[in-house]
Amino acid sequence: MLNAEQINQLARELNESEKTRVQVEHFSKRFPGMTIEDGYRISRAWVAMQLAEGRQVIGHKIGLTSRAMQISSQIDEPDYGTLLDNMLLTASPGQVLEIPTSRFIAPRVEVELAFVLKSALEGPNIDVEQVLAATEYVTPAIEIIDSRIEQFDRHTKVMRKVYDTISDNAANAGIVVGAGRAEPRTIDLPWVGAILRLNGVVEETGLAAGVQGHPAVGIAWLANKLAPWGESLQPGQIVLAGSFTRPVAAQVGDFFEADYGPLGKMSFKFV
Repeated sequence: MLNAEQINQLARELNESEKTRVQVEHFSKRFPGMTIEDGYRISRAWVAMQLAEGRQVIGHKIGLTSRAMQISSQIDEPDYGTLLDNMLLTASPGQVLEIPTSRFIAPRVEVELAFVLKSALEGPNIDVEQVLAATEYVTPAIEIIDSRIEQFDRHTKVMRKVYDTISDNAANAGIVVGAGRAEPRTIDLPWVGAILRLNGVVEETGLAAGVQGHPAVGIAWLANKLAPWGESLQPGQIVLAGSFTRPVAAQVGDFFEADYGPLGKMSFKFV
């Protein structure tokens, strides 16, 4: 386990990477004995630095929700990170949201559902029904993931480990909202689908059932996972339930359209 000085040093490196857009090398290579708990401690220290600079917490994200991703990361559960106010982007209906590519290092786009809460969820015994009761509405959301810690080692080309991803705020960098809203009990959430087009070509399709069978499962898991840290999900917070498509890389000039059928569309371009 890393000591407090090491945790803070690595968090400072993430903070510098966030500002300079220069990736850092794998923490797990320098500290091969680091644990998943170390990763969350680093992430929390980085969030504390962001809050000290004036940012505000607006919610949380859940990642690695598919079984395939968990197997490839050699873990048996999802991971999670924190959403900050400067990450939130809103797409207006019928208009194309322009996203400055310079805000990111290596942005990738994922298709998700977001749960916006009307009451608190405090673990450790939260279940799906409690999540649905505590949710004001569900809405389409695009997560923009990024890599402040390089995805592949610059020397060996070895992929980063889950400890690195968790340290890096579960790779979260942005969230796009602005489509329709639905009370969670009025729709069959596992059957909510989306089509993601990149420059007019269908790049990905998926169903929310790809997120552990039901997108509310991850919300319950997160509420229970936060409990030992003395934390909980709060009213007004946005919780990203996890992607049900693979991440799609974005470059300057790329135009995306995320079509959620009855829940609407979001259009955005990286400029």
